[in-house]
Amino acid sequence: MIEMKVPELAESITEGTIANWLKKEGEFIEKGEAIVELETDKVNVEINSEASGVIKQILFQPGDTVKVGQVIAEIAENEKVTNEEKVEQKVKEEVKQTEPLPIEITNEKQPERSPVASPAARKKARELGINLNDVPYSDPLGRIRVEGVEAYKQSLEKQKPVNEKVVNTQKTLNVDDRIERIKMTRRRQTIAKRLVEAKQNAAMLTTFNEVDMSAIMEVRNRRKDPFFKKHGVKLGFMSFFTKAVIGGLKSFPLLNAEIQDNEILLKKFYDVGIAVSTDEGLVVPVIRNADRLSFAGIEKEIGVLSEKARAKTLELSDLQGGTFTITNGGIFGSLFSTPILNTPQVGILGMHTIQRRPVVVDEKDTIEVRPMMYIALSYDHRIVDGKDAVQFLTMVKKLLENPEDLLLEG
Repeated sequence: MIEMKVPELAESITEGTIANWLKKEGEFIEKGEAIVELETDKVNVEINSEASGVIKQILFQPGDTVKVGQVIAEIAENEKVTNEEKVEQKVKEEVKQTEPLPIEITNEKQPERSPVASPAARKKARELGINLNDVPYSDPLGRIRVEGVEAYKQSLEKQKPVNEKVVNTQKTLNVDDRIERIKMTRRRQTIAKRLVEAKQNAAMLTTFNEVDMSAIMEVRNRRKDPFFKKHGVKLGFMSFFTKAVIGGLKSFPLLNAEIQDNEILLKKFYDVGIAVSTDEGLVVPVIRNADRLSFAGIEKEIGVLSEKARAKTLELSDLQGGTFTITNGGIFGSLFSTPILNTPQVGILGMHTIQRRPVVVDEKDTIEVRPMMYIALSYDHRIVDGKDAVQFLTMVKKLLENPEDLLLEG
């Protein structure tokens, strides 16, 4: 019998949550074939079987938390599934689909035994205050499952006095029907935890400036068609901002650093994280060596990473090791905000929506309506002085307002 264990995923990941079993008990699985989807703090990963054989037992159910190295299933190596067993399994699946609860509940108790139950069934029994010895089973091997525990609980509820049912109904109408409890996903829990840690552990401050987007918009309008024809991707704002940020980081290297204990780690490479919104929360995939990429290279990387994020196919390597982050709340209409650090990074740039506003454009106090964007830099004041933060943001502003320089230099 082969024990299927949770493998080592990454240095910082010690546990995960069972998201979905891709195979069922009794099914044959090939070596290397995906058996379960595991939700971790950062991404969902598929765990592959280390052997060919029949899945004899699944030890955890979707929603259960499992640790690295923990046995989650057992596989009978080299065992085959006969045609008769395949037919029987198909019939069982069809019956399960047509019957909402194909478990027979009788008043007769099973003979005294030491109950064999899945961890999820034992957990459910504890939550409901049920003795597993009282729960009937329909499994030919005598195993108790969650469905059996819940069905037994339902049979007990039917036997309660009418008055007690009325009281419970009133409580439900007064309270429960107006409140929906939704379990936080592991990723949402991690996001919450890291944001709180960033606020508590870093001396975070934010400085603001605004950018006249006229020049960038003019360059984009003038060059977007030949750019797309040549490279196959659109010329977006993010490549301009990435290049401008890299120019600022090269002049103010402490914003591209990290604090470890009493030391400062100056990073002489530029792996820029781009925040991407998904249905399950914000993720920050990383553009590696962004300083070596052209505008087209950056746009292509952003496109690939964004698509992987929304398709839930990001790998751990896509999310690790960023040195600085850019987040764009402007795509949702945000005019002004304070981004929170993506620790252990010490700097994050926030972009916002473009709004046409009247501004003074020359020394003669000429007023024109220009497309303006507020930008915000949050930084860790423990190693970044306010002067450097302000000058960094000013440099980013100047580079963005002179995009031809960015195109020529990078």
